[in-house]
Amino acid sequence: MYVCVCNAVTERHIVAAVRDGSTTLRHLRRDLGVTAECGRCARCAHDCLRAALAEHTSEPAATQPVFARPTFPLALEAI
Repeated sequence: MYVCVCNAVTERHIVAAVRDGSTTLRHLRRDLGVTAECGRCARCAHDCLRAALAEHTSEPAATQPVFARPTFPLALEAI
């Protein structure tokens, strides 16, 4: 869906910007031009930004191992 018609910015652009480090509407304005022209997209852009941030923070980090080494009580490790 188009969020900013003036600059042809879609939800996908906002999700990509969040993945690249954008965390505020000011970042989106700087990087994508959102709200720079008429400003009618501000509320929708902010909503999309919040949703993208929530989705981005809930994804597991690629650098974190999925499976950790199991820990055993000290007595079992000695056996």
